[in-house]
Amino acid sequence: MTDWLSDAPLFNAWREFVSADSTPFTIPGHKRNAWSLHRDMARLLDSDVPLYGGLDSVKLTSGVLRTAERRGAELWGAAWCRYSTGGSTHANQAICLALGQPGDTVLVSRTAHRSTLLGLVFAGLRPVWLPTEVDERFGVPSGLSVPAVERALDDNPGAVGLLCVEPSYLGTISDLPKIIEAAHRRAVPVVVDQAWGAHFGFAPDYPEHAVALGADAVVMSAHKTLPAYSQASILLANLERIDPDRLDRAFEAANTTSPAGSILASIDASRALLASTEGVARLSDIAGLVADIRTAVRSAGVLSPGPTDFALGRFDPAKLVLLTAPAGRSGLDIEASLLEHGLPVEMADRDTVVPLVSMADDGRSMAILRHELDEALAAGRETAVARPVSVAALWRHTAPQVCTPRQAFFAEHEIVGLSEAVGRTSAEVIAPYPPGIPIMMPGEQITADTLSALMASLRAGSRIAYAADPSLKSVQVLS
Repeated sequence: MTDWLSDAPLFNAWREFVSADSTPFTIPGHKRNAWSLHRDMARLLDSDVPLYGGLDSVKLTSGVLRTAERRGAELWGAAWCRYSTGGSTHANQAICLALGQPGDTVLVSRTAHRSTLLGLVFAGLRPVWLPTEVDERFGVPSGLSVPAVERALDDNPGAVGLLCVEPSYLGTISDLPKIIEAAHRRAVPVVVDQAWGAHFGFAPDYPEHAVALGADAVVMSAHKTLPAYSQASILLANLERIDPDRLDRAFEAANTTSPAGSILASIDASRALLASTEGVARLSDIAGLVADIRTAVRSAGVLSPGPTDFALGRFDPAKLVLLTAPAGRSGLDIEASLLEHGLPVEMADRDTVVPLVSMADDGRSMAILRHELDEALAAGRETAVARPVSVAALWRHTAPQVCTPRQAFFAEHEIVGLSEAVGRTSAEVIAPYPPGIPIMMPGEQITADTLSALMASLRAGSRIAYAADPSLKSVQVLS
């Protein structure tokens, strides 16, 4: 078998360092000598290698990181590639800083992650929010409306960017080729947060990755669907509509000065895997295994959207979404059953269960998941659950914008009870998590629909994230 890791220079630098007989006098402070403190600390820390004084010299004389990033650019067909140890949060905020000047307008999908919102605060950009459409068969987002995007582009001729989230948390994808073409006709760069689609574009029956579709910048979370360390992320760009010098400065503005070499090496290894025949075979196998589970749960009455339910290239075949309400089952009960047997899932609320499947899964792990899902569905008690109001409201939600997120972030605020909040301007971001998509934004007017969507999410079992008061008894509003 070909050793695909031989094509991973950062990973091989890591492998050489951990195999060497060295006594480092550099950070990190554990010195890869944590075994002298406690054996469990050694288990935790001994794979941790820095970039400076680890994968490369402190003066970066070998250039191994730049070599690896060039290979990333080549694989995805981009002109510019940087690896981040700060997650897609860092990458999203960097691209916001690179796009325009304070006060400039950007068009932003309402499904944008909290990190993008804070990027708007840092950059001082004014968002025009684009609500996504909802597929009524499943109650899941189906993507941005092309006519709505075109209207927004026409209504905001000075827009400096269009920010999309593709795929959605639940695996659906907008008609990206048409959206990108519409933006480029007006010379507007398109940024795609492809955090949940780092595996796209390499195996048959998977959607193309956004760079291949013409996006100007793409953010990918390597740690979500690829076998990479937590916080591993990739930012790719083509530079016809984005200033490369500004992009470099923006990336470095929030970049750590002590990058974890082990995280960077895991990105490099994941990139090498994607480029290999083994990676392609694994992706094909995973799509088949997910399809088998999807068929099995459908026979038990669970709704589970798949690629054939959408237009070609508009759904991730590796995404497993279980909508439990039609089967009279509680998603929270199924989650509890799976947890009892050692199977934590990425998301669960009253009506939805999302077990995350990645390239590291195989026939064994998927057989365990299928067995435990069968058991949970067979044993679960029937519940009178309705169509998930919380999810539909989440994807559709919009509210009047009173001021920019940056203005709201720095404004004086006060705390009021929930009953007093309608009509006031939010000072905080509040989002059911996962997926972490804000329902309440700084600078937006709080409406009765806003509070209804939040309370429905809370009752459905979602964790209310980022709020000063996650019980929602009170909220922060502008004074």
